[in-house]
Amino acid sequence: SDRENLCTGNDYCYCKNTYMEQENDWDRDLLLDPAWEKQQRKTFTAWCNSHLRKAGTQIENIEEDFRDGLKLMLLLEVISGERLPKPERGKMRVHKINNVNKALDFIASKGVKLVSIGAEEIVDGNAKMTLGMIWTIILRFAIQDISVEETSAKEGLLLWCQRKTAPYKNVNVQNFHISWKDGLAFNALIHRHRPDLIDYDSLRKDDPVTNLNNAFEVAEKHLDIPKMLDAEDIVNTARPDEKAIMTYVSSFYHAFSGAQKAETAANRICKVLAVNQENEQMMEDYEKLASDLLEWIRRTIPWLENRTQEKTVNDMQAKQEDFRDYRCVHKPPKVQEKCQLEISFNTLQTKLRLSNRPAFMPSEGRMVSDINGAWHTLEGAEKGYEEWILSEIRRLERLEHLAEKFHQKAAIHESWTDGKETMLTQKDYETSTLSEVKALLRKHEAFESDLAAHQDRVEQIAAIAQELNELDYYDSASVNTRCQKICDQWDVLGALTQSRKESLERTEKQLESIDELYLEYAKRAAPFNNWMEGAMEDLQDMFIVHNIEEIQGLITAHEQFKSTLSEANKEREAIQSIQAEVQKIAQSNGIKLSGANPYTTITPESIDNKWEKAMAMVPLRDNALQEELNRQNSNDTLRAKFATQANTVGAYIQDKMEEIGRISIEMNGTLEDQLTSLKEYQKNIMSYMPEINKLESFHQLIQEALIFDNQYTSYTMEHLRVGWEQLLTTIARTINEVENQILTRDAKGISQEQLYEYRASFNHFDKDHSGALMAEEFKACLISLGYDGDGEFSRIMGIVDPNGSGAVTFQAFIDFMSTETTDTDTADQVIASFKILAADKNYITAEELRRELPPDQAEYCIARMAPYTGHDAVPGALDYMSFSTALYGESDL
Repeated sequence: SDRENLCTGNDYCYCKNTYMEQENDWDRDLLLDPAWEKQQRKTFTAWCNSHLRKAGTQIENIEEDFRDGLKLMLLLEVISGERLPKPERGKMRVHKINNVNKALDFIASKGVKLVSIGAEEIVDGNAKMTLGMIWTIILRFAIQDISVEETSAKEGLLLWCQRKTAPYKNVNVQNFHISWKDGLAFNALIHRHRPDLIDYDSLRKDDPVTNLNNAFEVAEKHLDIPKMLDAEDIVNTARPDEKAIMTYVSSFYHAFSGAQKAETAANRICKVLAVNQENEQMMEDYEKLASDLLEWIRRTIPWLENRTQEKTVNDMQAKQEDFRDYRCVHKPPKVQEKCQLEISFNTLQTKLRLSNRPAFMPSEGRMVSDINGAWHTLEGAEKGYEEWILSEIRRLERLEHLAEKFHQKAAIHESWTDGKETMLTQKDYETSTLSEVKALLRKHEAFESDLAAHQDRVEQIAAIAQELNELDYYDSASVNTRCQKICDQWDVLGALTQSRKESLERTEKQLESIDELYLEYAKRAAPFNNWMEGAMEDLQDMFIVHNIEEIQGLITAHEQFKSTLSEANKEREAIQSIQAEVQKIAQSNGIKLSGANPYTTITPESIDNKWEKAMAMVPLRDNALQEELNRQNSNDTLRAKFATQANTVGAYIQDKMEEIGRISIEMNGTLEDQLTSLKEYQKNIMSYMPEINKLESFHQLIQEALIFDNQYTSYTMEHLRVGWEQLLTTIARTINEVENQILTRDAKGISQEQLYEYRASFNHFDKDHSGALMAEEFKACLISLGYDGDGEFSRIMGIVDPNGSGAVTFQAFIDFMSTETTDTDTADQVIASFKILAADKNYITAEELRRELPPDQAEYCIARMAPYTGHDAVPGALDYMSFSTALYGESDL
């Protein structure tokens, strides 16, 4: 064993330190085997160059190139990562000795005791001393820190090789010399870590040169391990140099150890970044969907708040049709979008909690509460708009009816007043006889009676015009003009009537003869004629009714009118008998009548004609009233159909709302089974949609029939629509809660049995089945799970009820229990992973990120990392520490 630990031979220095006593114990009297010296020169030179090339230099001759101490100091700086004292640049021997002493002092500062190695021997180019010094450096910086299962240095490296090559045939690593001669151990190490680089089954134990060259070439090409030995040097030596082999193998250890750490670090970063990228995409999707929905609401509300009045019922019914189209076509998709928005928001918040990220706070004005508020405003505007449309239709119907009535009465009055001013202003009494004057006086008295009878019609015309003005009739100007003309004319007629009466009374004293019979006829004929005109006007009067009771009232009034016709006919016959008596007296007395009755313009023929017209209008009025009665009966049938369907749908919605409340509390089975059952339940609910559509069709028929009330049901279409939307939203929210529980279970590694235990404990203490535990209930639940102490309970309540509402939901309970029983990634872990990728630097470069991470995640990090500004910063350095803390909400990214 002493010979195995030989370093360089006679006059060769040996090193002695506290971490490898066996390697320090060699026989200085033995000469260095020339073959071993050759192997050490190649191996140590290649090992030194593998580190010096990082500083942009290399050596050619190991004993010559270290003589001035410059490259020796540079080598120590590269492998240690520390700065040595500034070297002396002079060419004199003293400068070289001083530089080498600085290097030897640095080695000694690392706990290595150098015996018999002096700076003068290195400066003089002593090959044995130089090789011994390099071996000391390799032991300290390449082999000392190797640790495998509580063994270190040489034993640790040997154990690592044995563990890695154990599964391979023909490989039995027992030492660092003859166990490596056939080259299979080198190939096994590469194949164990990179099976894609070596076809191990094609190697033969009896071809060591091929095996060694294959391993050395693959390591140099793909693993960045320089070729430190030639295959022939190993094969042609009975026992290869142990130190050369250890140096070569340690390079494999560090290459594969670093790759494994980098892979683990890269995987952790990829996992964290993938979660962050997915969350950011969900945030962007939420913001866009929320913006689109709020914009639609913003554009829709002004349309619903528009109260521009129309002139006709048809124009308002067109608006009503547009509103119905909005309700049935445009709004339902937005209801779905609103529901999906709430589900996406809840899912995102759950994922953020599970990945230990801060809660998502949408942009100002885009919170779920903001959307619900805007939606509530929209529904309020809908209700107001629908009520306004119905009230406008009623108003316009009333206006059209009043306008028609106004023009009808105005036409009758204008027809009656035609020529009255001329008649009242004539001077016929000045040339008339006494009897003629008396006749004119009586005629004027009859006219006054007629005038008084028409006073009521004029007042009705004025009243209708006033009502049209109050109801904002669009053609009020023409109505007011016509009404004013009638009123002005009426005042003129009153003044003219009074003036003519006074003139006739002055003349009456001179003219005393009067035909009493004609006078009686005129007095009785005038009111009867006026009654007939009123009756004809009533028979032609338009009517609007909204229910059976109103039409039955009109029919009753019409029947009462018909019951008075027999008495009216008697009066007509009595009036006609007066005229007949006049004719009889004239005939019996041989009197020749001079013309028409001087006291009235109403002739027996006109009375008979009006009577016949009135009698012809009676059956027409009967038919119109009967048709309206039939229409109201049809409307009542529609009311009953709608009420039957509405009562059925309302009861169904109420039952399902109660049922889903029970289901959410009493669910059992696995979460997947619960989710499947809920989705099947949702599908069953959606199958009821045809009944909703059927009810909508009944509602449309009712609106088209202008039916405004329904005594058969307390439900309205708006109430049922809101109930149906609430039922669908409740089911969707329940499904989302189960999906979030699945996410929590999968992300936190919670078993199904744990979830059952949590659910059973929660339901046991939820005595009122409200879906939430009050403070005392939650405290009892925690005690049942093993928690104790008021201080502990206060801490936990602060976690599950941060708003201090006094109630704990099942989702908050699950989140707390999963946090208590599972582990999550932290910012410190991510920083440690980045530090591995950065080779222990406080910064990382874009090239290192692109080399270790997938392209999309590498670019994601580069775009978001701030430039590193520490004292050791280099161009292009990136600050991975602030980036890692920002991922967990500890600072702004």
